[in-house]
Amino acid sequence: MNIKRDSGRPCPIERDLYEFLIPQSAELIVPTLQLSSGGNIPVVALGTWLGHRPKGKVVQVTNDTEQAVIYALEAGYTHIDTAYKYGIEDQVGRALTKKFSEGLKRESIFITTKLWNSYHEREQVIPALRKSLENLNLEYVDLYLIHWPIAMFENDTLLDNVDFLDTWRGMIDAKKLGLTKSIGISNFNQEQIQRIIDSGLEKPSALQIELNLNLQQPELFKFCRENDIVVMAYTPFGSLFPSKAQPDAPPPRIDDERLVSIAQKYNKTVPQVALRFLIELGAVVLPKSVHKERIEQNIQLFDFSLTPEEFNLLKSFDTGYRTLPQTKWSKHPDYPFQLA
Repeated sequence: MNIKRDSGRPCPIERDLYEFLIPQSAELIVPTLQLSSGGNIPVVALGTWLGHRPKGKVVQVTNDTEQAVIYALEAGYTHIDTAYKYGIEDQVGRALTKKFSEGLKRESIFITTKLWNSYHEREQVIPALRKSLENLNLEYVDLYLIHWPIAMFENDTLLDNVDFLDTWRGMIDAKKLGLTKSIGISNFNQEQIQRIIDSGLEKPSALQIELNLNLQQPELFKFCRENDIVVMAYTPFGSLFPSKAQPDAPPPRIDDERLVSIAQKYNKTVPQVALRFLIELGAVVLPKSVHKERIEQNIQLFDFSLTPEEFNLLKSFDTGYRTLPQTKWSKHPDYPFQLA
């Protein structure tokens, strides 16, 4: 599907097309956006990031992801987002293998994974992707992203003498070998993306960033649209859930009366309204859950649309608040965020 200007929205989706794609049968049809590389990326993916505990400690790996991927595929998801660093690519792979054995076609599923920071040398990229493919039990992925512009040693100490342009050359090498159909980046800022574009190398097809009601990043979004780069939204719920919100996180929360009213109007949940808003901005959303009911809810987004007034209300919550600033890496010269 194509993106076009409409109603003054930052990156609006063609409304008539979305309404056309409201399923008239039990089969869910998920719209796609076209990548500059020629592929089509579904606008909803199951996120498989495990998250962080307080003080930044990564949540311990469990076996929940395998079943979550199965739930998602059975609910109509056609896009799974994962990463080597998450430590669960093998679980994603087992779920995919199971569903493929039941008749699911590989070409009907879009798989995204990511290169971790400790494999940024050009010659490390292909072996790293091959390891991910081994974990996933796949011959190729549909999209491979540089997870961060920050290079690190294996022990996670910062490495400041690896140019991410060399990493990007390694990504191009991997694509030429057919190990991935498209390549992109994650957590890069506008200046860093411009540097790739100015290098004359292949342009990224996608950028994955934190995007939610509190962090809408309109300037970066506009830049990506102008350069034909699809934006993917991780942490799409931001600080909606009080149990996960930092003490300094701005509103809204899930019980905000205005959001509850909109959700009730469409017989939806507040998280569904937040996801629909990001889709209408023009983003690919990556909601994460291991619970069957929530996984199913997170893709039931195409039988309603927001009014201009509702859209503008949600737009007004943008404060620039970043849920995941990763300040522990702020000393690295390629740290991508501005600290207050």
